[in-house]
Amino acid sequence: MNKTVYILCGPTAVGKTAFAIALAEHLQTEIISADSRQCFRELGIAVAKPTASELKQIQHHFIDSHSIDEELNAGKFEAYALAKVETLFQTHDAVVMVGGTGLYIKAFCEGMDEMPTIDSSIRDAITNDYETKGLSWLQAEVAQSDPIFWMSAEQENPQRLMRALEMIRATGISITTFRKSEKKQRPFRIVKIGLELPRELLNQRINQRVDQMVEAGLIEEAKTLLAHKKNNALQTVGYQELFDHFDGKIDLYQALDLIKQHTRQYAKRQMTWFKKDKDIFWLDARTANVEEVKR
Repeated sequence: MNKTVYILCGPTAVGKTAFAIALAEHLQTEIISADSRQCFRELGIAVAKPTASELKQIQHHFIDSHSIDEELNAGKFEAYALAKVETLFQTHDAVVMVGGTGLYIKAFCEGMDEMPTIDSSIRDAITNDYETKGLSWLQAEVAQSDPIFWMSAEQENPQRLMRALEMIRATGISITTFRKSEKKQRPFRIVKIGLELPRELLNQRINQRVDQMVEAGLIEEAKTLLAHKKNNALQTVGYQELFDHFDGKIDLYQALDLIKQHTRQYAKRQMTWFKKDKDIFWLDARTANVEEVKR
């Protein structure tokens, strides 16, 4: 039997965690998370990390595996996940990967391209401008300078936006052009499964989940992380809006409303990204069954 990695993807709040656990149980294997925030042990409620009981059901990897002080990117995830898959294949015929960070999944499946070195003066100038002029300035600069990247970007993530701006200022070329069509060949099968829902229903789930996060202690969690608000790992929907509230820029009602709005926008960008991948086998999250997964 060929060794196989089953990759489960889709937008936030669609139900990936529960389905991944059911699939891993069905295949008698373990799960690798492909989420750029759930790997940080200091983060919890806002990043919709699997619950303690879910983590007990199936062994998860790349959950609580790193600190927010560590710098992570798609290339480092690629190396981590490939090494973990190789280890798991010694005792399993299949591995489940689940997450909504499209670039991490792409890196694992296809590899990462080598990027040109950026002059430190360009990087320093952009960093200084961001620190003095803020995220709205950075977003406007990227949208104007690299509209192709902007359409699929994590628009609330300043680290990714600054990287794209550095690239186009240094080379005059969009960072997206360095993602070559030449894919690395992996020594195992990859089966991609996508979960989807009608937009209106997904939006309802997102709104409900934010309310549940608040009940679970989201506001208190954000307060404990306030001292780290400039850390790249905290440039995340669910924290940034509450940090603005704590700073007196918006009231609590506005903050929670913005979390819902920004999460809905993020889910839309996730679907735009994943729908471009013609290898994904899509299932309706309301009726999806592990028996439907292609072997």
